[in-house]
This record gives sequence, C-alpha cells and structure tokens, in this order.
Amino acid sequence: MHRFLAALAIATLFSPAWCRAADRPNMLVVLVDDLGFSDIGCYGGEIETPNLDRLAAGGLRFTQFYNTAKCHSSRVSLLTGRWCRQAGDESLRRAVTIPEVLAPAGYFTAMTGKWHLSKQPTDFGFQRYWGHLSGACNYYRGDKTFRLNGQPWPVPDQGFYTTVANVHHALKFLADAREAAKPWFLYVAFNAPHAPLQPLEADYKKYLGRYDGGWDVVRAARAAKQKQIGLFGGDVEPALRPEHIPAWDTLSAEMRAWEARRMAAYAAMIDRVDQELGRLLADLKRRGELDNTLILFFSDNGACPYDRRSVGIDREPFEPDVTWSDSTGWAWARNTPFRYYKQNQFEGGIATPAVVHWPAGLKTAPGSLVHSPAHLVDVLPTLAEIAGATLPESWPERELTPLAGTSLTPILAGRKIESRPPIHLLFGSDRGLRDGQWKLVSFRSQPWELYDLAKDRTELHNLAAQHPEIVQRMADQWHEMTANVLHAPAKERAPVASTATEQRHPEWTVFASPEASSARRGAGKAKGKAKAKPPRRSANAADARSTLPRARVGTKLTDASGNIVHTWPCEESR
Repeated sequence: MHRFLAALAIATLFSPAWCRAADRPNMLVVLVDDLGFSDIGCYGGEIETPNLDRLAAGGLRFTQFYNTAKCHSSRVSLLTGRWCRQAGDESLRRAVTIPEVLAPAGYFTAMTGKWHLSKQPTDFGFQRYWGHLSGACNYYRGDKTFRLNGQPWPVPDQGFYTTVANVHHALKFLADAREAAKPWFLYVAFNAPHAPLQPLEADYKKYLGRYDGGWDVVRAARAAKQKQIGLFGGDVEPALRPEHIPAWDTLSAEMRAWEARRMAAYAAMIDRVDQELGRLLADLKRRGELDNTLILFFSDNGACPYDRRSVGIDREPFEPDVTWSDSTGWAWARNTPFRYYKQNQFEGGIATPAVVHWPAGLKTAPGSLVHSPAHLVDVLPTLAEIAGATLPESWPERELTPLAGTSLTPILAGRKIESRPPIHLLFGSDRGLRDGQWKLVSFRSQPWELYDLAKDRTELHNLAAQHPEIVQRMADQWHEMTANVLHAPAKERAPVASTATEQRHPEWTVFASPEASSARRGAGKAKGKAKAKPPRRSANAADARSTLPRARVGTKLTDASGNIVHTWPCEESR
C-alpha cells in the first residue's frame, strides 16, 4: 500500500496526462564508452562540449551516479534494471529490457551503436537497430559485426566514420517513429571515446598543442573547476598522483610530445560525440520535440588505463590504419578527482557523469545538482514509471528476477529519495557495496577498505580498522546479495584476503608484455610442446588491418623502424 501511495504522490507532481500516448515524453538515452568523470565541460573538463553543457544548464546533474566499471556489465544493468549477474550476464536470460517494457505501452523503440551483448538488439525488443555487435571497432573501417535491423550491413570503403553514422541512423529511425505517430525510446550507444583513438582530422587539429602542459596541470585545473562550478565542496581532497604514473616533467621530450598528441586525439573524439549529439538535438528542437523529450546521458565506466599497443605512433591518428591506445597517465587526469580506473569499484571506476534534461517534466531548478547516490539499474524503473508501462511478471524462455533498481521520479520531481537498497558493486575480483554514507570496497580481492563518502568522497582515508563492525556488517550484506540476488558463481563470492599482498602497482591492472609472451612461446616450442596461444589482442587491434610494427607504449616507445625512443619509467617494476 505504501508503494502505491508514494507512486500516486509522485504522479501528482508531474503532468496527469502521462498515460496518454500523445503527451508522454519521448526518451533518449545516450551512453558513451570509457569517458572519464571530469572529461566533459559541465563536470570540470576543458574539452569543448557545448551541447552537453547546455543540457546540464537546463536540466540537472548527478554527482554520485554509478555504473558497473565495465562495458558489457553496464549495458546489462542499464537495459534491464538488474545487476549484471542477476540478469543473466550478456545472455539477459533472467530479465526483460527497456524496449521490451516500453513497446507494449505504445512506444517505438530504436537503437544505434555498440551492443556488446549476446544475440542482437532486435532480439530484445528494439524495432530498429543499426550498429556493431562487437565491443570496439575501427572508427573508419568498422568490422564484420555491423548490422541493420538484424541483417549484415557492409561498411562503406570511403566516407564512413562510426560516431557520425550513429546519429545519421538515429535520425532515420526517428523519422520512422514519427510516421508511426508514437512516442519513442531511442538508445544511442556511442563507441567513442573507446580506443582505438581515431579522431576526425579537423577535430584532432583543433586540440593539438592544448595538452603540452601535461596531465599534472590538467588534473589540477579540472579539480579547481569542479569546485568552482559546485560539483564538490572545498573540503574535497583530490587523490594525489600514484607512483606508477611519472610526473610529467620527468618524461623525455619525445614522450611528452607523444602523450600530448594522444590526449589531443582523445579529446577530439569526445568533441565529435558532442557535435553529433548537437545535430540530434537540433532536429528535435526544429520539430518541436525537445521540451518533451527526457534525455539521459551516462558513461559505461571510468577512464581506461590500458596502455596496450599503439600502431603508427609516428603518423596521424586520423589515418584509418593507425590505432592508438589509451594512456594510463591521462586516465588518471580524466578521472579527476578520484583514484583508480575502469574495472575497479573505487570511484574512479564507477562514477559517471549523469545529465538529465526534460523541460516539460523536470520540477527541479535548471542547472540543479543532485547529490543522492544512483545507479544505472535505476533507469528502467524510472522510464517505466514515466511511460505508464507495466513491468511483466513473466517472459517466454526467460526466468525473470526482481528489479534491483529504484525509480528516480522523486528526484525528477524535486524531492529526495530518503532511502534506497544498497548499491552492489562487482566486476571480476573487484567488489564493493555502497550503503548510505558508507562504502566498502576491495581491489582485486585485497582486504576490505571502508570509506565515509559523506566526508571523504575521494576515498583517501580507509576507516576499516576503526570500524570493524561496519566492515563485517557490510561484508555479510555483500556476500548475501552476491549469492542470493545475483546468483554469482562461487569464485566471485570467495572471501577477500585477510591481509594485503604486495602490489607493485595497486591502482593499475597489469598486463604481460608482448616480449615476455614471445619468450614463453619460444621456450615452449624448443621443448617440443604444443604451440602456445598468442597473447590476447583487443578487438580494436584486430580491426586495424595494418602491417606496421606494433609499439608497446607504456613499456617502450618505438618509432616505425622499431628504434626505442623512450623507456617508460615504471617498466622494470611491471
């Protein structure tokens, strides 16, 4: 009964015409890939994102919105309103999706961009789809997984750029929705700025020279701007540069030049996302749809530190066969003011920019900041409530689990959510739990750490030793949820270590060098053993289609001839 009364009270704060198809809002969810918390302008960044900044100025921003710290698991939680394992992981076999909920309520459903889950979007309620099923692709050449409405879609040989094509097809699908005279749900999942770093030429040249000052300067400037615009109070301490990242002024001139170019390429890709989003928003405004379109913007995880391989470091990043990797140093700057990165359950891995814009529906003051914790699992219940959609109790060939998310409609109505269930955090051996002001977190099954985020948002003061009773309570809670709600396998439920083991670089996920892998393969062949598998190559490297020598940037920087021009300072300790 109390849930019904709460829903009724919320509904009175919004238009009573919600349930009439002609008046219900259109819904646009925009997801970007590997964006750092501070990358866009309205979250402290210097990258030019005027369209996102306007949405934030006319809507609201969350300061404590969470993803899952990883590409596919964030997509699962966003689309299903459930924790990734709980939903059946990539299979989605224990859940229904947003389009499967909204379509029976009269919505036209469409998607463009990166899927990264099982089957195809058209198997999960999307009436239109264009994009790639893979987790990453070459921005100029695509890959073999591109689909249009379930059928293979050949990537053009010339004149193609993935980020631009995302919006090109989105506009086509909106034309179909208007012809059907239905409210629409559109999910635009940009692959950018995920590696390979392949910007358009004009966008890249716009940023050349802007990052010559280095990551220390950029991080300090972003931290100052975040306080200036009110994201954080003056008492928030930005995390200091970890030892595995060298001070900018200790790098060689060649390394500084390379890293500055690499960040320029990355910034250009975000700039392009904003430009394309602006093209989509202009279409909505021209057709009188912008005011009654609920727009949500998120990233799937924090900045990526995986400095794996770069192809063509002495060439231009807008050449289709040049594929540059991410930078660990710039990932630290991009996640200002936090610690850690993609995959880790510390704030640097899971805190996402979250912008909401809906002039016809929001009851908050334009430009409001929301400090309440929220998560991607909250999106489905929020959209379902606004659409007046019924959540199905069963679905053919699936065994549905309960929703994990909480509707955010009270926040959109200018109210607070007084309490919510704990936010469960898990990817691989990284785990955590957010419950009110407290956060319990473990890096790669190391001992639990405890932080009071009301006083220490950047997780600098571990209180586990001072509050063992809170650690035990939250650890028990995490294990209970992991076993009985997520139904996670036993290895993911194993206890954390009782004492810390030595970590050379506890803030970085370590990858074996190609040289070491080659040595192991050579030793195996010499002993007559079966040929070992080659080191795993990321999808972006596989799609590069280049015969250029690969440079392991982050270990040794080499030119096209294989000459070493710089050795990364931390090489020996990796």
